Amino acid sequence: MPDSSDHSSSSSCGAAPSPSVEVFAVYGVEPEVQAYAMAKYSRSALSMKESLKEITQQKAEKFLNTFYFQYGHRSIADLAHIALAIERLSILAAIEVADEQRWDGQERSTRYQDFNKSGYYTPDFGADEGATRLYRETIESLFAQYKKSSETMFRHLAEITPKPTELKQEAYDRTLRARAFDITRYLLPLATNTSLGEIVNARTLESQVAHLLSHTHQEVRRLGELLKKAAIEPAYNVNQDVLQDLVAQIRAVDPELGKRAADDLLREVRVAPTLVKYADPNLYEMETRIELRQAAHELMRAAPIQPAKIVDLLDDEPLELELATTLLYAHCHYSYRQVRNQLDATGIKMQREIIDLGLRHRGKHDEMLRAYCGGQKFRFDILMDIGGFRDMHRHRRCVQIGQGFTVLHGYDTPEEYGSAGVRAEYELMMDRTTSAVEQLGRGAAPESAQNAQYAIPLAFRKRTLFKMDFAEAVYIAELRTTPAGHYSYRNVAYAMYEEVLRKHPSLAQYFRVHDVREPVDLLKR
Repeated sequence: MPDSSDHSSSSSCGAAPSPSVEVFAVYGVEPEVQAYAMAKYSRSALSMKESLKEITQQKAEKFLNTFYFQYGHRSIADLAHIALAIERLSILAAIEVADEQRWDGQERSTRYQDFNKSGYYTPDFGADEGATRLYRETIESLFAQYKKSSETMFRHLAEITPKPTELKQEAYDRTLRARAFDITRYLLPLATNTSLGEIVNARTLESQVAHLLSHTHQEVRRLGELLKKAAIEPAYNVNQDVLQDLVAQIRAVDPELGKRAADDLLREVRVAPTLVKYADPNLYEMETRIELRQAAHELMRAAPIQPAKIVDLLDDEPLELELATTLLYAHCHYSYRQVRNQLDATGIKMQREIIDLGLRHRGKHDEMLRAYCGGQKFRFDILMDIGGFRDMHRHRRCVQIGQGFTVLHGYDTPEEYGSAGVRAEYELMMDRTTSAVEQLGRGAAPESAQNAQYAIPLAFRKRTLFKMDFAEAVYIAELRTTPAGHYSYRNVAYAMYEEVLRKHPSLAQYFRVHDVREPVDLLKR
């Protein structure tokens, strides 16, 4: 017989009524204090409201230092969510910032914004003034061509796309300019300045900062420092001016009350002063990168890059072979098949040595490298232009193993350059840029090869290995083949579907894709 004081029991038989479920949103709490309050659910009987009334920033810091750092309860940091803005970074750096599976964010769109006045990042070429001059000339030539081509393409699209009478001129122009930007984005170099916003939990931010601090490019390492600083130092308060005015009015009436108001309303807030303060360069990542790059070089022995399909659905294979191949794939420019075939020929002993090599420097708290995320049924080796890759990069349910930026795979040319009569002009610009990138990469500066990558336009191709389950393959193919999408990723997504159709014909019926060969109405977004 339950005790009548038991409020969780049924209200029948005269028992006290059960309290109703309470659900409420929480607002105005610092991320680390919120994380502490939520973590107390598993360590205290206090309600959220009671916990928040009890907690101060000092208590939160003490709790986090104990449970997060000393006891290793890392999941606590998942409860502290932080909004960050990163402005005037290069597209190259933005790709690295967004290369986080637990990341949520948005970047400036090359479709809806004119990047002509964005500016660009200039890496440090040291005392090599010739390299700096060549770099600037190359970047500025690309921007000049981007500006010219944007207007040319807009006029060309207007000529071949009559405006419907029911469509307002403003909407018509806006839609065609977006289509024109889709075409001319191929000219934008990776140095182009962009901006992005991200919302991440503190654990993700900590690993993101460590990854950026360990990067091969100086700009990206600097970004890691700035992200860490932004989490530790006072945050931007959007209400600061309004609150300062309010405090001034209170102080004019009652100085003592004004001081109390200033202490409460104008106090500085730091979003993650405890959880991110120990984020440092990841030695495991840095040391392993050097050794895997050398291992890939020794395995492939400068063999020529063999022709490969734009989208290749890979065959099933032993997990050891997959892991070893994936580890080396990220550190070269060969297709997955070419690396795998070479590794397969060397035998299982070499494969196990590569797997061991990728874990040799792993520390006590280091997660395994992403390359160890293996065993997925659907693995696509994709070679596509960098601009299209940036769109595909947003699919976080799959594992992505990207290769570096290069001019080795050539570039894509949109059909519209031919129909608008400027194909030769475009290709001349790309060929000149290729020569400039190759020359910059041979420079004497410490990071010449990395610095040269900033001059690579989005038209150039890069390889990425996408590993996923069946549901994600269907999702990408369906979403990315819609007529409103960019034709670059539309073609890739449709090729993914065709690969599944070839290898698993009975499953292809479940894909609701759009045939990319059908004409597209340019005015439909």
